[in-house]
Amino acid sequence: MHLDGAMLFVVDLAAMEAFYRDVVGFTPIEDTRLEDWVEFDTGATRFALHRIPAHLGVQPSPEPRATAGCKLILAVDDLAAARGRLSAAGATILDRPWGGWDFADPEGNVIGVRA
Repeated sequence: MHLDGAMLFVVDLAAMEAFYRDVVGFTPIEDTRLEDWVEFDTGATRFALHRIPAHLGVQPSPEPRATAGCKLILAVDDLAAARGRLSAAGATILDRPWGGWDFADPEGNVIGVRA
């Protein structure tokens, strides 16, 4: 087996698409887009956002969810440049006691970053 992709369930699909497109830099794949689904080409694999139906009453977390069941890890060439870009775009940067850092997306999902 190998990991073919990853998906996050989200409340505000438009806002989350804008974040992962404009801030993180992923490219949406128009051929697979649905009303409640947007998939991104990340280079190595695919990443998707799937809107949670409104009738379920799920709300985004106002605080980063550092204990969620899954954590995505993104690889970057330049940690300092990535941190600066994310911070300038308003992403919540989470400094870790071991010297690393993560960031939280607009719905509180914690994303790891490594070089």
